[in-house]
Amino acid sequence: MDFHIGETPTLHFVATEDEGKLSQDLQARLEESLAQVEQQPQVAAAVEAHRAADGRLQELHNAERALHQYARESGAEMASVARKAMDVIIASAAAGKPDFTKLGELTAIETRNRHTARALERLVEHLIPLAQIAQLRADSHELMTRARVIETIAQQRAERLLGQLREAVSEEIVLPVDMSKGVAGALLAHASELRKLALRQSENADQLEKSYASRAAKEMR
Repeated sequence: MDFHIGETPTLHFVATEDEGKLSQDLQARLEESLAQVEQQPQVAAAVEAHRAADGRLQELHNAERALHQYARESGAEMASVARKAMDVIIASAAAGKPDFTKLGELTAIETRNRHTARALERLVEHLIPLAQIAQLRADSHELMTRARVIETIAQQRAERLLGQLREAVSEEIVLPVDMSKGVAGALLAHASELRKLALRQSENADQLEKSYASRAAKEMR
């Protein structure tokens, strides 16, 4: 080791002088640590809850599309049946006895259309907004859960490293360690980004919930 303590009182140790290999090794260790996150039961539970919320929202959007399609097709059918019913009434009236039996079919279509419109209204004004709020909160919860687990793993790595350095500290009294440049620091930076995303999704859910509650309050007046 070629240095003079009088000229170089601060030493900087790295695993290798090859910066490319150092970066690859750091990335590999980071990915290895992040892979541990997926194995944690609280993360798996948060992922499953998020997946369920996504699935519920997708189901409601599918229902909305299907009902819009039915409403378009039913509208065309109703117009056709209405014309035929009028033709039957006119023709039968000309024969001396008006026939209104076709109106039963028309009434059935109108009833279906009315309930289709109500179902769409319930979807658009209530079920979908509530599902969107639930999806945002589930996303936020998953992100925050991941962040906490990653922070725990970073803490464990730091404690293990400090344990290994304890002997050197006892020799020299003070030994500064910059954790930000290593795997623990990279984990904490990743967790910080996840926390920011989680808070953003939580804020989005709050705004959507506030808007929904305001609209619901107006409808009750």
